[in-house]
Amino acid sequence: MGSTSDRIAGAANSVVGKTKEAIGKETGDASLAAEGAAQDVKGKVQTALGKAKGVLGK
Repeated sequence: MGSTSDRIAGAANSVVGKTKEAIGKETGDASLAAEGAAQDVKGKVQTALGKAKGVLGK
């Protein structure tokens, strides 16, 4: 993936993860909340990777 696509995918993963986490907390579904938190972290890492690629010019 290129830097822009990594940043877009990362932002999407983060939003979906935050949504899952919020729904899991509201419904008392700890598994969904944990899955959402993990996906949010994945998104943040993916966004950071995209930014790093942009700085490095890849």
